[in-house]
Amino acid sequence: MKLKHLHRATFWLGLIGILVFIADFGFAQDQALETMLNGYYFIVLSLGIISTTLRYKARNSPRKGKVFFFDSLTVLFTLGVFYVHFFNVQSLDPQSVLYNDNWIKFAIVFTFIREFSEISINYRRTFLNPAQLFIISFLSIIFLGALLLMLPKATYNGISFLDALFTSTSAVCVTGLIVVDTGSYFTSFGQTLIMLLIQIGGLGILTFASYFSYFFKGGATYENQLALSDMTNSKKLGEVFSTLKHILIITFSIEFFAGLFIYTSIPPKIFNSSFDQLFFSMFHAISAFCNAGFSTLPNNLYENGFRFNYYLHLILILTFVLGGLGFPIVVNLINYIKYKVTTLLSIVKRKQNYRPWVLNINSRITLITTISLTAMAFVFFYVTEYNNTLADHNGFGKIVTALFSATTPRTAGFNSIDPTALNFSTIMMIFLLMWVGASPASTGGGIKTSTFAIATLNILSLAKGKSRIEIFRREIADITVRRAFAIISLSLIVIGLAVILISIFDSNKSLMDIAFECFSAYGTVGLSLGITATLSDLSKLVIIVVMFMGRVSTLSIIIAVFRKIKHKNYRYPTEEITIN
Repeated sequence: MKLKHLHRATFWLGLIGILVFIADFGFAQDQALETMLNGYYFIVLSLGIISTTLRYKARNSPRKGKVFFFDSLTVLFTLGVFYVHFFNVQSLDPQSVLYNDNWIKFAIVFTFIREFSEISINYRRTFLNPAQLFIISFLSIIFLGALLLMLPKATYNGISFLDALFTSTSAVCVTGLIVVDTGSYFTSFGQTLIMLLIQIGGLGILTFASYFSYFFKGGATYENQLALSDMTNSKKLGEVFSTLKHILIITFSIEFFAGLFIYTSIPPKIFNSSFDQLFFSMFHAISAFCNAGFSTLPNNLYENGFRFNYYLHLILILTFVLGGLGFPIVVNLINYIKYKVTTLLSIVKRKQNYRPWVLNINSRITLITTISLTAMAFVFFYVTEYNNTLADHNGFGKIVTALFSATTPRTAGFNSIDPTALNFSTIMMIFLLMWVGASPASTGGGIKTSTFAIATLNILSLAKGKSRIEIFRREIADITVRRAFAIISLSLIVIGLAVILISIFDSNKSLMDIAFECFSAYGTVGLSLGITATLSDLSKLVIIVVMFMGRVSTLSIIIAVFRKIKHKNYRYPTEEITIN
């Protein structure tokens, strides 16, 4: 029992340690307070080492090799930090590399992760169901992010709570709408906070928490797997944590390579230092994959020095398209490519290796819808904007810019042209793209490509006189059709109410600008016709709510609010209602 209290005390002290060192970053410290903080760090790290060591002594069953490796690495790293930070005289020399106390803060993070992962959360026995827990996690991160962005060291001249809340919501909901310029208003610390909020919002805090818990415990309860299967869209319980692992591996791998290619695509002379160039690459790689649209440039990619960098644009297109496809689709594509490679090798070796439906129906519908929308938008944009926003570009540049502008409205939010200079017809097309958005289980928003596809297939089925939707020799489940039309109806209700409210609060704004802002917020796109910063406080609150509802899905919010009823084995007589 005493050991249990020790683990809990270590967890709570580690959590407070995380908040303390964030405040340490955000506030200027005098020498006396710095000494007190170092003493607190010493206590937290000491308890972390003791807790990890005693945990192994108390357990009868051996731990998995990778867990033992992580624990050993953490303990050795912490002991090294102890020696360097507390017992080495060079750590007192401001000119020494050892003077930097960031190492001790990394050790605090490792300690917190280790203790947090040991906490048992039983979703069935908590007051919140999985849908409510999902929504609460987003709200918690948003409000915490707003408070962190208000730290003195996060901005150059301070920021109001409403603007901090707007920026935090936009980052966590991976939208990209801004009320203040990210690059010039926020310090490097503030920009780092925004980057972390984008990463957490793109993946979801429960993804990190659940996988780390599974990693250290080597398993999970049946109830927890049921809850997490809803959050990860896993078809089988055994695939829940393998799905989480794939999500994390795919995300960090794509972001790493995207950042590497971005770094090589921009000339160093544009930046003051190599660190600035590296930070720019990391920030935009994470922002692109998470479909956030945040940029440290004043005019996004329309800025001089970046507007005609077509290599950079192609890298960003590939990055945010992969992020917008959705994790299950990307995993399915990887498996399909592996299958094609092994099939090719088997043909060479004269061995048969045939497996039907490697590319499942979800992937097929999503890919066809994505490619169709992108191709349509590309041709439309290229034709309508050829002598307008594309006039300054050459032949290849026109193609790349048209492709970039055709893909970014589907929740990415970057812009390499001036949105206010677009033709009216092009803006109407962008409305459609923003409303549809990205694919299910992705980092993007909108009603999703699958919802749009199901609605289109339903229209075709009705036109042909069919009573069900059939495609690829499969029948679409009735619950899927009902869910799709519920999502469409709710999206139009939310956007319509937002347009009405902002029209009341900011009657001097044009209907076109207001509607564009609301569609962009719901689709978590981030494109704007230039009115975001000039909106009134009430209108900003409306946009905050719309961004949140677009990210977590209005249908998810309703499911979280209403109590589910038990299935009953009876049916009333069926009646047809006059529709048209």
